[in-house]
Amino acid sequence: MMARFHVKARWARPQEQEGRMLSRPKPGESEADLLHFQNQFLAARASPAVKIVKKTDKRKGEEGSRDAERPPLQDSKDVVMLDDFPDVPPALTPTPPKKSKIKSACVHFEDEDPEERLESHDQHITAVFSKIIERDTSAVAVTIPVPSGDPFPRTFHRSAIKSEVKVGSGRKSIFAQKIAARRAAEKAATAPSAAECVQIRSVPVGTLGPEGSEGEAPLPSLGVDKTVDFWTSQRPYIITGEGLGNEKSEQEAQAIHKENLEKLQSMSQEEILQERERLLAQLDSSLVAFLKSRRDGDEGQKKELKKERDGPEESLETVPQHGVGASPSIQGSDMEESVTKEENEKVESTEGDLPVKPKKEWIHMDNVEFEKLEWMRDLPPPRQKKTRKGMQARFSLKGELIPADADLPTHLGLHHHGEEAERAGYSLQELFHLSRSQVIQQRTLALQVLGRIVQKSRAGEFTSSLKGSVLRLLLDAGFLFLLRFSLDDAVDNVMAASVAALRALLVSLDDEKYLDWTFSWYQGMAAFPFVPNNEEEEEDEEDELTGTEKSQDKKLKDENKPDPDVARYDVVKGLLKTRIQHRLRYILEVVRPVPTVVLDILHILTHIARHSSEACSQLLDCPRLIETIVREFLPTQWDPRVAEPGCLLASVHGVPCAGAMKFIRVLASGGRNATARLLNKFEMKSCLSRFIAEDPLDLLLPKEEAIRLSTEAFRLWAVAAGYSQACDLYRDLYPVLVRILQSLPELLGVYHEKSPMLELSVQRATAVVTLLIHVTQTAGCTTELQAQQSSNGSEDNKQILPPPVTWNQVSSLRPFLETGLKRILQEISQTETWQALQPLTTTYMIYLGVYYSACSQQPSVNPIDCLEELEHLTSEVLLPLLSQPALHSMWDLLRPCSALCNPLSCAPAPESVFSIVSLSCTGGKPPLSLVGSKSPFPFLTALLFLINSITHIHKGLISKYSSVLDFKGLKDYLHLSWQTGPPSVTPSSAWILRHEYHLQYFVLTLARRMAGTCPDYAQHASLHHCVAMALLSRLLPGSEHLAHEVLLDLAFNPEFFPEGKAGGPEAADFSDILHLGTSAKLAQPGSLAAFFSKPTRGVLLRESYQNLRFIRSCYLSHFVHLQPTLVRSRASYQGQNYLIQSMLLPAVKGPILPSDWPFFPLIKLYNKVTSAETRGAVLNSLPLDLVNTVTWNLQWILLLETWRAKTLQSIPAAAKLARLMCVFLTGGDLFLEAPIHCYTAALLSLYCQPKALDSLNLDAPLPGLASFHDLYTSLLEQFEGVSFGDPLFGAFVLLPLQKRFSVHLRLSVFGEHTSILRALRVPLQQFPVPLERYTAPPEDNLNLLRLYFRTLVTGALRHSWCPVLYVVAVAHVNSFIFSQDSTTQEGDAARKSMLKKTWLLVDKTLKKHLLYYKMLNAESPLGFDLYEQLPSMRLKYLQMVTQKEKEENASLLVS
Repeated sequence: MMARFHVKARWARPQEQEGRMLSRPKPGESEADLLHFQNQFLAARASPAVKIVKKTDKRKGEEGSRDAERPPLQDSKDVVMLDDFPDVPPALTPTPPKKSKIKSACVHFEDEDPEERLESHDQHITAVFSKIIERDTSAVAVTIPVPSGDPFPRTFHRSAIKSEVKVGSGRKSIFAQKIAARRAAEKAATAPSAAECVQIRSVPVGTLGPEGSEGEAPLPSLGVDKTVDFWTSQRPYIITGEGLGNEKSEQEAQAIHKENLEKLQSMSQEEILQERERLLAQLDSSLVAFLKSRRDGDEGQKKELKKERDGPEESLETVPQHGVGASPSIQGSDMEESVTKEENEKVESTEGDLPVKPKKEWIHMDNVEFEKLEWMRDLPPPRQKKTRKGMQARFSLKGELIPADADLPTHLGLHHHGEEAERAGYSLQELFHLSRSQVIQQRTLALQVLGRIVQKSRAGEFTSSLKGSVLRLLLDAGFLFLLRFSLDDAVDNVMAASVAALRALLVSLDDEKYLDWTFSWYQGMAAFPFVPNNEEEEEDEEDELTGTEKSQDKKLKDENKPDPDVARYDVVKGLLKTRIQHRLRYILEVVRPVPTVVLDILHILTHIARHSSEACSQLLDCPRLIETIVREFLPTQWDPRVAEPGCLLASVHGVPCAGAMKFIRVLASGGRNATARLLNKFEMKSCLSRFIAEDPLDLLLPKEEAIRLSTEAFRLWAVAAGYSQACDLYRDLYPVLVRILQSLPELLGVYHEKSPMLELSVQRATAVVTLLIHVTQTAGCTTELQAQQSSNGSEDNKQILPPPVTWNQVSSLRPFLETGLKRILQEISQTETWQALQPLTTTYMIYLGVYYSACSQQPSVNPIDCLEELEHLTSEVLLPLLSQPALHSMWDLLRPCSALCNPLSCAPAPESVFSIVSLSCTGGKPPLSLVGSKSPFPFLTALLFLINSITHIHKGLISKYSSVLDFKGLKDYLHLSWQTGPPSVTPSSAWILRHEYHLQYFVLTLARRMAGTCPDYAQHASLHHCVAMALLSRLLPGSEHLAHEVLLDLAFNPEFFPEGKAGGPEAADFSDILHLGTSAKLAQPGSLAAFFSKPTRGVLLRESYQNLRFIRSCYLSHFVHLQPTLVRSRASYQGQNYLIQSMLLPAVKGPILPSDWPFFPLIKLYNKVTSAETRGAVLNSLPLDLVNTVTWNLQWILLLETWRAKTLQSIPAAAKLARLMCVFLTGGDLFLEAPIHCYTAALLSLYCQPKALDSLNLDAPLPGLASFHDLYTSLLEQFEGVSFGDPLFGAFVLLPLQKRFSVHLRLSVFGEHTSILRALRVPLQQFPVPLERYTAPPEDNLNLLRLYFRTLVTGALRHSWCPVLYVVAVAHVNSFIFSQDSTTQEGDAARKSMLKKTWLLVDKTLKKHLLYYKMLNAESPLGFDLYEQLPSMRLKYLQMVTQKEKEENASLLVS
């Protein structure tokens, strides 16, 4: 069968070939059909519609391009290629692509014939021979071979010549040194004497003539500044004659060079420059650089030759003589000289540093090459100095960070690296390189070390020592796919190391520990999925899609993305795209690794199952994965020898494993369908019965493992019971459950004996009680489902069948649990005992609350008996508990353990990455934290849940629990929690805060019941209402039922507004009368409100207080979009297990309600109008109840701003103003309605108070608003269309024009919307903002000043039309024209020009205002005072400017 591959080119169009039409493939064609079509196409020899052109490989030159043009062979194999999946892991540090140094010199066209191109370049042999010039050999000396007595010439042997040539800047082998010595000896025989050589070299450089300049550089045109060197150099730099291969090669090169110099002498300077330019234009830049490098390296060659002739001792002495009077080329080689000196010193010092002294009698050690023995030397000591730059991090084989100055011995194996050889340890780059080694041990070691580094990094051990995040660096470098590639390795050790490193990367054992710890808390079974909340989403294009359509569209996009792109935002999803579950199944089933690897794989699978319901489905759909785990690691029969003490398991296959049971349990939490498949298809019911029916101590397993296995079995059963599944096992295992409940009080005796198994036994006991909680909830719904079944009959196929457990079967267990609760509560004063048994006490409380909630709804239960049981429980158990001093101390611990009061306690860890979800926090989870061992939150939440269940059923017991709200620790905690800003929403904070919100909700629910029955409750009402308002804007997805209950019973409850009954409206009126907090009321001429009496703020508050029930219905109707999620949440909180679809909560992207939810009706109305206008529709008519809706919204905001102002502190003042502007942007004259007008004016007066104005910042980004400037532009356009000159609307337009806000807002009014200046009739005495905020500091924008002046002069801005802006413009223009501050020339000219034009104004009133303006005065009708006469300084300046104007005019007249 052919391999399936992706075809990127489209199919060719049908073409007529040889009289017939080629058919096109159709949907549903098999691979055989595609192969048949391919053979037809090849047989028809048709030209394809798409041609694949391969880009030329620069490294292969023209051959690569020719290879691309070759047609594919018909018999070539099909190759499977994975798109965007690299064959090798990426490098740790990305490097730029290697550039080719060879470039094609010619350009060839695709349609050019190769033969014609070859013929065009071919020339006749005569043309080649004609270019050959014979060399004149008449003057060349002929050398005769030296005669010898041997019949043949003697062979050269390198041992016959002593090497005296020392290595200079380069390294030469012994053979090369011998050859160089022989050539030097031959040259010395024919060369002049040493004295002559010394005499020639001693001649000054400047005295040499052209004849004495043999060997000079042949390229004088490469640099004009080196022209003198052309005549003074001693030998050529480029042409050396080495390629000629004869003895006269050097003389030939010098002769050629001499000819070049003579030609250069005959040329003028201009001709040389022209030739230079021509050469530089023709030659390749790389060739020019090569020629320059040859010349620059000449000095190094001279020094090397001098060392060869004079010896090393003379060379060391002459090196320091250069530098002062040397030429530029020698100065440029000083660095090389210093390096050479250091190397020579290093070579010489090597002989003394070698640990083994070489001896001459050793074979081939006559001449010792010390540089090749450097590896035997001791490493230099590590650098002790601290540098400013950070040094490369190096790690030990245990994954520990090695300090830079650590001097570790070499036998530890930490010095086997090239870079920084003196430092111990390996860098990440070196470990990455080692992980791709061909040696198995090296690959294994590298992966093991990387896994340990990741584990320590996640634990935060490198936070204070390293810059940046190790995890982020590794993931960016492709560490994830390195592990994925290594996981496919056939070697067991490499595979095991990859699994361990992947477990260290994904799994946090602390997270699993605390998730198991909170499993038995209230609603602890439900958890948020491990889905990153920072994924790249394109929300703009998906706004109009439903939730299902969004998820499907996002799934398709993820499928089309490459694996690295998906893994960059979600590691688990990226791994699932690589089908990691199939590889892990193969390892478990076929490879059958050691126990450690098996446990790591189970941890990895558990983490993947926590990701999402989709991940659980992919794991369930993986062939033979679940079958293998159940068969191999959850067998019902196994070898009994594993329970023997000291038995070391070589393999866990065939042995029950608690990790496998936990994986199945987490997988079942993904959804009720997954649970049903596990129970029925994979026969987990029989597995549960096997491990639950038998006591853990009787299981043939190690004790700890047996208890863990039993605990996970009960938890899995509890999850199934949470879906109303597996309840038929309850009847079969009822005796087992009774036996376990009877043995629970024995845990106290176990604690007194200090048994090491106590913690595990308590966890198992809590799992058993958690199971009974969900079975009781399921049994409580049986009667309801039976009634629905009988009423609907058998016609409805979608009806839910009643579970096979009834209330009578579960009610008999309550006495056992209540007795156990009493026994443990007697130990509450014993701190250690209570702390150890507190988890079990918590589940007892939750069970009793669930039991009585369901019991009150059973028709078979006598209500009187139920009430009597509640009274007995209250008097005998709960009231004595509330009076215990130990419980008082628990209330006091709420504040130090709270995550709301201590936001940093749930901040994400420094090494956390957004693509891998982790519950780790910055400071860990100490005992005094919300999930710590000493946290009071789980027990107090369960206690409040039980009290609320009792008071909901028995109203007469409400007053008995009034003392709960009087605890000082609780009041201090509530007071601080709602005033502190909530932590940012992260996976760790969401998981922690969800449990804290449960406690606050139960406190508020109890307070609501107290409000109607206890007369002394009013003192707590304001505090509890503030907590409720803060809780509404903090509740996370999954808690929609709690948010609905708070909205329904708490937020709008008049009982929580004691100000409405205790003189709050009168106090507001009295405050307005004394002008303590607000300005004068806004006049409303031209509006419908003018025909009504203008109510005071007290009247408005009283009316709002009376309309609270209508306000509540208004908000509940606007949150109807949360109805689907509300139904799912209600089923979970009300115990309707048959409706629960998954134990995974919705993904967290933020709170359920936004922080500005009180403005939600206004925002929704504005969005509705805006979207309609975007589609081209015009809303001429608005809903009939729109006026009531907007009025109720404004009433609610007025109540909060007056009596609960601190609850809205999280909303910026600018955001409040922007949302209030939506009243005017809905289209039409809605703002002219009398009630809307009154409440909007009252709110504006509050927002114009000094503190509110000081906090107003329109330049900062506002939440939910793309641009305030765009919103303000829309407001201006709306004012132009429908304002009717309304002063209230005008005040909203004027408010953003204050001087401290953006100048673009003022430019919009005076530049683009000047027509509104005629309608802004806001009287000065009624404008609530002081004018000083508009006039100070003086305006410095020249364009705006010109617009001010132009609108004043042209009459577009008049005092009668727009008194506020008239005063502002006059003040700024007057300040500008009389300003004495230094400015630019343009500003000075504009200043004088304005002053001249003002002096020449015909409008005397405007002229007087501009010239004689003195200061602002709110009491004056004009809004400002005038000078009676100008101050002397201003008068002189005015006379100077106007006199100069007269003189210029006079000079023009004379001329």
